[in-house]
Amino acid sequence: MFDVAGLWHGFQIAATPVNLMWGLIGCALGTAVGVLPGLGPAATIALLLPISMKMGSPVTAIILMSGIFYGAMYGGSTTSILLKIPGEAASVVTCIDGYEMAKSGRAGAALGVAAIGSFIAGTIGLIGLTMMAPPLAEAALKFGPSEYFSLTVLGLLLATYLTGESALKGLTMAIVGLILGCMGLDPLSGAVRFDFGVADLQSNLDFVTLAMGLFGVGEILYSLEKSGTASILTTRIENVFPKLADLTRSGWSMVRGSVIGFLVGILPGGGAVLSSLISYAVEKKASKHPEEFGHGAIEGVAGPESANNAAASSSFIPLLTLGIPGNASTAMIFAALLIHGITPGPFLLKEHADVFWGVVASMYIGNVMLLILNLPLIGIWVQLLRVPYSFLAPLIMVLTLVGVYSVNNNVFDIWVMLVMGVFGYVARKLKFDLGPLLLAFVLGPIMERSLRQALLMSNGDGSVFFTRPISGSLMAIAIAFVLYNLWAARKKNRAARAVASSEAAK
Repeated sequence: MFDVAGLWHGFQIAATPVNLMWGLIGCALGTAVGVLPGLGPAATIALLLPISMKMGSPVTAIILMSGIFYGAMYGGSTTSILLKIPGEAASVVTCIDGYEMAKSGRAGAALGVAAIGSFIAGTIGLIGLTMMAPPLAEAALKFGPSEYFSLTVLGLLLATYLTGESALKGLTMAIVGLILGCMGLDPLSGAVRFDFGVADLQSNLDFVTLAMGLFGVGEILYSLEKSGTASILTTRIENVFPKLADLTRSGWSMVRGSVIGFLVGILPGGGAVLSSLISYAVEKKASKHPEEFGHGAIEGVAGPESANNAAASSSFIPLLTLGIPGNASTAMIFAALLIHGITPGPFLLKEHADVFWGVVASMYIGNVMLLILNLPLIGIWVQLLRVPYSFLAPLIMVLTLVGVYSVNNNVFDIWVMLVMGVFGYVARKLKFDLGPLLLAFVLGPIMERSLRQALLMSNGDGSVFFTRPISGSLMAIAIAFVLYNLWAARKKNRAARAVASSEAAK
C-alpha cells in the first residue's frame, strides 16, 4: 500500500535546506566516485563514517551516504563509455557496447541514454521501495530468533555465492568475517574471545576501523597500481540528449532493466553487478538484432544501466525493513544507523518513521538532482578523469588516518586499520571479494545472538529452525540453493573434463 501521508512527511524532512544541501553533496560525491576509477561507494562511505558521527541528525547522515551510493551508479557509466574502464563494478557490462558507441562518435548518445535510463530505473525502484517496505516491515514483526537466524544464514549464503568469481573464495571471506565479528566480549556471557593477549582487542573490533582499512586503505593501494594507464577516448562530448529514435529503441530495455534490477537488488549478494549482467543477457536474447551487441547496441547500455540503478534502490528494502544489508555499501549505511543509535529492522518504521521516510523522500529528490548533474554537466565530470589518482591518493590517505583516529582517539585503531588495509589489498590482488567478509562481520553477531536465543527458548532443540513455518521455509531455500550450486559446479566440472578429454584425443 502506498503510504501517501508518510511519504509527504518524508518530503517535508528531506526538503529542509540542510538536508537538501547534504543530499546534493552526496549525489555529487557519488557521481565523482563513480567517474573516478578505483574509489567505489563502499570505500567513500567508509571514509565518511567518522564525519557522520559528528552530524547531529541521523537523517542527514543517511541522506548523505545514500546519495553517494546511488550516485555512484550514475557516474560509473562515464568511464565505462569513454575509457572502457568501469568506474564502479556495476558498470562493467556498460563497457561492452558503450565504448563501441563512443568509438563510432556516439559517446553523447550513450551517456545520455545511460543517464535517462538510470533516472527511470531509480524512480521505478523507489516506487517499489515505497510500496513494499511498510508491509514487509509489518510481516517482519512476526520474526523471532529462529527466523532471524535462518534469514541471516540465507543472506550470507546468497552473498557468498552471488558475489565474486569463486564461491570458495567468497566462503573463505565470509568465514574470516565471522571470526573477526566474534573477537572481543561474548554478547551473552561477557567472556573475552580471540584477544590473543592484546588488551585493546578485548573490546569488539570497531566497524569503522575495519571498513576504512579494507575499503579505504586497501582500495588506495590497489588503485595506485592501475593509475595512469588509460586515456580519454574523446575530449568533446556532443549531443548528450539522445535522439527520439534512440529513446524509442531503448525504451523497453530501460523498463526491462528496471524490473530485473529491482527484483535482483532485493536479494542479499545479488545487487547491481548481478542485475546488470542478467539484464544484458536478456536484452541480447530479446533483440531483433543480437549481432549488434558488442558492436555498439544502444540497448546494451540502456538495459544494464537501468538494472544497476533499480538494484541500488531496492537494496534498501532488506536493509531498512529486516536489518539485513545486501552489499558492502548498504553494510556501511547499516553501521552508520547503528552509530546514531538506530537499529535497522521491522521497528525502524514505527520507532524512527522520520528517518525512514526522510531517507526515502530524499532519494526521489536525489534522483532528479542526479539527472541534472549527469546530463548538462557531463563535461565537468569528464575533466575529473584528467586528475591523476597518484595526486588524490595521499590526500585520501591523510583523511583516512585522521578520521579513524577521531572515532575513539586511540592509536591502536590506526594500526588495526593499516593491517586491514594490507589484508584488503592482498585479497584484491588474489581476486577475493571483500563484500562477503564485511557482510559476515555485520551479520555474524546477529546470527550468533539469534542462534543462542532460539536454542535457549527451545531447550537446545535444533529442530526449531525447521518446524517453525517462516524459519523452515528460509532454511529450505538455503539448503536448496546450496544443493543447486553444488550440482551446477559438478556439471560444469564434468563438461570441462569432457572437453579436455576430447582435445587430448585429437
